[in-house]
Amino acid sequence: MDEVLHGRVIRDPYRWLEDAETEATQRFVREQWARTRSVLDALPGRDEILRRLTELLAIGTVGTPQVGGSLHFYLRREGTQNQPILYMRGGVNGSDRALVDPSTLSSDGTIAMDWWYPSHDGRFVAYGLSSSGSEMSTLHVIATATGQLLSDTIERTRAASLAWTHDHSGFYYTRYPVKGEVPEGEEVYHRRIYHHGLGTDHARDPLIFAARNAEDWPNVDLSEDGRWLLITVEQGWTRSELYLADLERGAAPTLITPGKDFIYRGEIFQGHLYIVSNEDAPRYRVFKASVGEPARESWQEIIPQSDAVLQNADIIGGRLFALYERNATSEIKVFDTGGEFVSDVQLPGLGTVTGFGGEWDSREMFFGFQSFTVPASVYFLDLREEVPQALKRESGGEAVSAEPKLCATQDPSTQNFNSNESRGHFPAPALWVRIEAPSIDPSLYGVKQVCYSSKDGTRVPMFLFYKKGLALNGRNPTLLTGYGGFNISLTPTFTGDRYLWLERGGLFAVANLRGGAEFGEEWHRAGMLDKKQNTFDDFIAAAEYLIAQKYTDPEHLAIRGGSNGGLLMGAVLTQRPDLFRAVVCQVPLLDMLRYQNFQIAKLWIPEYGSADNPQQFEWLYAYSPYHHVKSRTGYPAILFMTAESDTRVDPMHAKKMAALLQAEAANGPDRPILLRIETKAGHGAGKPITKLVDELTDLYSFVWAMVGT
Repeated sequence: MDEVLHGRVIRDPYRWLEDAETEATQRFVREQWARTRSVLDALPGRDEILRRLTELLAIGTVGTPQVGGSLHFYLRREGTQNQPILYMRGGVNGSDRALVDPSTLSSDGTIAMDWWYPSHDGRFVAYGLSSSGSEMSTLHVIATATGQLLSDTIERTRAASLAWTHDHSGFYYTRYPVKGEVPEGEEVYHRRIYHHGLGTDHARDPLIFAARNAEDWPNVDLSEDGRWLLITVEQGWTRSELYLADLERGAAPTLITPGKDFIYRGEIFQGHLYIVSNEDAPRYRVFKASVGEPARESWQEIIPQSDAVLQNADIIGGRLFALYERNATSEIKVFDTGGEFVSDVQLPGLGTVTGFGGEWDSREMFFGFQSFTVPASVYFLDLREEVPQALKRESGGEAVSAEPKLCATQDPSTQNFNSNESRGHFPAPALWVRIEAPSIDPSLYGVKQVCYSSKDGTRVPMFLFYKKGLALNGRNPTLLTGYGGFNISLTPTFTGDRYLWLERGGLFAVANLRGGAEFGEEWHRAGMLDKKQNTFDDFIAAAEYLIAQKYTDPEHLAIRGGSNGGLLMGAVLTQRPDLFRAVVCQVPLLDMLRYQNFQIAKLWIPEYGSADNPQQFEWLYAYSPYHHVKSRTGYPAILFMTAESDTRVDPMHAKKMAALLQAEAANGPDRPILLRIETKAGHGAGKPITKLVDELTDLYSFVWAMVGT
């Protein structure tokens, strides 16, 4: 159908595919599945790809532990287990006991644990389960001593934020409204904060705070003494507000942040607020204020902006542990609660810290670590053993060769903590648990970080991951990926399936595009709203760099991205179809004029804009992939991958784009355009290992057939 929007005639011939329930749409899906299977199942080498992927995905995963009293709770998946198990360990060196195993809850492994929070004393764990990738969790509570489930069961707790009360008798938590509480169709928005007492009827839980509009995302935290309730209301990925309530006095939450377009995150400890913010500091700084005088004019800066990006700062064992990112790799620094620099924390190498574990009174601090060649590991610091000693970097992680001050702009007004004299160093962190990868020899692989120029001259970093000895012959099969949005960085992480690609002589490249968080808020804002084209230009320039430097050529270059990265794939394949031989476009946004009408997409309006706004319509229309398909044009081979239970990005995007390209592209059988729709799966979270193996077998069979030598 055609419609007129803000004076423009908009062509939309496949709008009928937006309704998943009609017989016509379901017939289309069945036909697409049959077509896709007829192509993918016939590709050569599938059996060997399946065998090797099964081995590589048997390399497990482990998460950073959270602390409850003397107990440590963490997720770990091993071998062919479909879902990670929540384990409980008594003390640092205690034995593990499986507390919750989601794989036992369904025959096909499609029930997943979405989130979990232990009480401060470790007596209880509240956790959320969802099925088929829907992510709409149901809350449960388990007693850790006995493993018995309590009667407390609360639905609609998607991505819950939860804070246990000081006496462990209940918790503050977020959940979504049910039908009748909000206008029909808006039940996926209007997230609210309630208080729940254990053993009570959750239908009578008192409402503490309600989102004012669809774009609000409230989260909750409590002070260590249980008196002060701190509410963070995120509004997109560029702005948030803090509300503070004195529970002892029964006061309502009061706004304590100025009405400015900045991000604020807070934590309360010993009567003080510690606030991490990018207010007038795009790489973030830390403020301190008394909870009795929380107004902005009473804030004191205690940790200034540095030349690295401050990701977060947590109070663990009475100290501030700050996670920084420099050139897309992690650093940890320790400060006292007055903001005085204490020490760097020695990391195993250049890589990614995946989270902190510990409480305000903990004796240990935990952190997760991984890199391109180091599987997920967990380390801990004994906070009772701080001693002066020189830091030495142990072997491990990436020996990344990088240009000096790669892509960074130095600001003389910022503080470089590396030049500060510390007051002592912690001993080297001790290994707590490590995932082994016996089928991979890391010494065979190299990682390089390069910097290239985008269309407007902006310098952009990119990681290259390859088997040593790779020749610059201009024909290497290359798989390039990127994301570039929502203040998210792409940093070195361990992903087993990449080794299948490398073992066959392929190059894997990760471009750190504008729109991400790699260089702070300025980098993020340079790739959103009216500047979104910068993200696409950065990615196109990455491909051109790889070709110019003789790593590959357009006939051997494949690209892959999902979600916002799926939008990236759609934009660059329509803007530069000549540059790529194959595209894998996963759970993508593609119709940017109607995206805000589906699932939870109104939450993303601050990042993209909305076609309902005349000015923002022009930004979106300028690159919306679905509206830039050209008839009788040759496009790369494309594999669209989506899932029927995706509650973030509606599958209609992939359906409409695939149908349009199949009808209008001038592609021959050597460049197929395929649509793969997974059943009983969602956006990606909680996908069982069996489905991952099948999905990746299709993906790599397709890409290797297109660009492999």
